[in-house]
Amino acid sequence: MSPRTLDEFDPLEDFTPRAITLDGITKVVQVSGSGPAVIVMPELPGISPHVARFARWVREAGFTVYMPSLYGRDGDPSSLEATQTIFRKICVSAEFHAFAGAGASPVTHWLRALARLAHTECGGPGVGAIGMCFSGNFALSMMLEPALLAPVLAQPSLPVDDPAGLEIGDEELATVKARLDREGLDVLAYRFAGDRFCQAQRFAAYERALGERFIARVLPDSAANREVPEFFEKVVQSPHSVVTVHLIDEAGQPTRAARDEILAFFRQKLMPGA
Repeated sequence: MSPRTLDEFDPLEDFTPRAITLDGITKVVQVSGSGPAVIVMPELPGISPHVARFARWVREAGFTVYMPSLYGRDGDPSSLEATQTIFRKICVSAEFHAFAGAGASPVTHWLRALARLAHTECGGPGVGAIGMCFSGNFALSMMLEPALLAPVLAQPSLPVDDPAGLEIGDEELATVKARLDREGLDVLAYRFAGDRFCQAQRFAAYERALGERFIARVLPDSAANREVPEFFEKVVQSPHSVVTVHLIDEAGQPTRAARDEILAFFRQKLMPGA
């Protein structure tokens, strides 16, 4: 993959923007690649150059990427003012449940339908999905869709007001747990040890709820990239984005190893025998 500047607008010229209507709701989805489908859900502020870089790695690993535009302007870098504005908007949006007590975000219903469509279009045994930060928990709720086989939770940060909250209803969580056990499926999850928005309490709650099916990876803060956009420096203020902003793309780096493990997880579940 040719190197790109990550602090400038990414035109996403190697993706095809598709307006996809599911359950009466239309969203733009950036699509690229071939092979089994993987849904890459963006962190704040949206499909930034860092998120697009990760999606390209998924595509080059042999998958069709479906990258839904959930918030922000596709291709925009993580500027301080724009990201703060987007955060305020989505916290009061009916599509997202940012705070404790409301269960899974309604947008996960649309994302489950997207997984079903992607499986129909791409074939294979099923679909993979990764959520990041604000969307980090969504991949777990998407396990209510039978086509979803490989969920990855990268620094799941909702609900923002409860460090031990899981952003999913008790009945839905029990259904997901039963499916994981019945089908022998796993959930991969990543966070930095000192992350202010995805703390140890959340992973502990996942482990209690999902048992050995929840595979947690906690990276040391020293593994995080220190050259980050202003929003991450002034607002996030801790290592956070494992496979995007805080990833160090160098051999031997724990964040690159995490990326490679995720790609291997998708291959194992979606390309059996490859």
